[in-house]
Amino acid sequence: MLKLPIIKIKQNMPLESIVKKALQKNNIQAKDVLSWEILKKSVDARKKNDVCLIYSIGIRVKNKNNYSHLEKVVKPTLPSLSYKRNSSLSPVIVGAGPAGLFAALWLAEAGTKPIILEQGKTVQERQKDVDNFLAMGTLNPFSNIQFGEGGAGTFSDGKLTTGIHSPFCHAVLETFVKFGAPSSILYESKPHIGTDNLVVLLKNMREYIQNKGGTFYFETKAVDFETKKGKITSVIGENVRDQKKLMWETDCIILAIGHSSRDTFQKAMDIGLSLVPKNFSVGVRIEHLQEKINEAQWGTKTSLKLPAADYKLAYHSPSGRSCYTFCMCPGGTVMASSSDLGTIVTNGMSKYARDGINANSAVLVNVTPDDFPGNSPLRGCIFQRQLEEKAFALGGSNYFAPVQRVEDFLLNRPTTHLGNVKPTYLPGVNLCNLTTILPEFVSSTLREGILYFDRKLNGFADPDALLTGVETRSSSPVRILRNEQLMANIKGIYPCGEGAGYAGGIMSAAVDGIKCATAILSTSSI
Repeated sequence: MLKLPIIKIKQNMPLESIVKKALQKNNIQAKDVLSWEILKKSVDARKKNDVCLIYSIGIRVKNKNNYSHLEKVVKPTLPSLSYKRNSSLSPVIVGAGPAGLFAALWLAEAGTKPIILEQGKTVQERQKDVDNFLAMGTLNPFSNIQFGEGGAGTFSDGKLTTGIHSPFCHAVLETFVKFGAPSSILYESKPHIGTDNLVVLLKNMREYIQNKGGTFYFETKAVDFETKKGKITSVIGENVRDQKKLMWETDCIILAIGHSSRDTFQKAMDIGLSLVPKNFSVGVRIEHLQEKINEAQWGTKTSLKLPAADYKLAYHSPSGRSCYTFCMCPGGTVMASSSDLGTIVTNGMSKYARDGINANSAVLVNVTPDDFPGNSPLRGCIFQRQLEEKAFALGGSNYFAPVQRVEDFLLNRPTTHLGNVKPTYLPGVNLCNLTTILPEFVSSTLREGILYFDRKLNGFADPDALLTGVETRSSSPVRILRNEQLMANIKGIYPCGEGAGYAGGIMSAAVDGIKCATAILSTSSI
């Protein structure tokens, strides 16, 4: 395949017309083109009075010699892998989020018949529990926005951007498309799936793994692990409804437990795994009118049909703290994401169309292990939970979230009325002063950050923009240590993904799942 020079598009037109224009611009006869595909699409809005779409197009031609001046397309290739595993025991995967599912997929395709334990429900049944929580405030601690098939990313924006550079990244995108994601994620500069597509995709992926010999045990929590001479020998699961226990003999376990599995972190310590506390972040969700974000990012001059605009902002305070936006959800909603009774946790979610009235994003401040007392590797979990419990009380102890207008937050006064930005959080909200529950260093850094962001993105500090507390689960507060073979200090245990401290989002978690599966397959004996 050959790559055409990028082409700038300033008016709405179908893809076929864009390709035709690119061919004409490069003096290429349409009859010589066997096929074409979009390699990359992005928005260039650096000049608000001259916004354009940027396309990179690849073509296959009849006679390459006639077009030797064009650059060849080099697509990522997977590394050559030598699978050596000869064990008759099935690998066990704990957790069916992106890391666990991609590990299961790779293992199943290699014929190992993996066993997948997930304390939550299938994505369809999980959706019912989430809907019930949003409508009634009735929380199922085993099946919610944090736990269940697909993991915490299921009810998010479905972002597939990542800072990692792995040959597996493109394989992950192609896998998502195979199971039902829009093909546009293969070329968009900021690909996302949307929670509505994820729900369908996950079911298809699960059924494929089952057809390849994998077995899922939903509503089954891993409650204990047995070892012998420093090696894993079995895992014990418990059905969360009837407490019936099951045991599986195995020589390898992938711990893809997610960033909210606090009791499993404790169990990992109990059996002797090495855990260390790590940096994470806490803060709030901020909501703006999406049309205002569009205007700030795209301007008002273009007639192009553009996607809902997003943003990514960072601020470094003289105090040494950092404030940044995270998981920005264009046209989305703020989600009730609690997994423990008596707590408030927020997150953001968008459907693929991103056509909601509000935009929302986390605004977070970094936290280090030095910010809370004690020596336990789990002291970050304690810090998170205490903040979540305070938010629950401030919201009214009924799973309503505490909210505050930005103007009031900047002036450190309680909010008594809402402005033109209406909250999207369900089951409801309670007007308050978030400063009363946030650590002082978080509040002060958030104020500095919001004012700084307003200089970078006009209207970020809009007086009526709305803050919803609290966001505490941006990443895991612990890391389960592993060696170069991705194995923990107990042989056969592979800490994996976001919960183990080795990923931060759907894409990087999925890639880490593939890497752990590959490590298992590449080892003849453990």
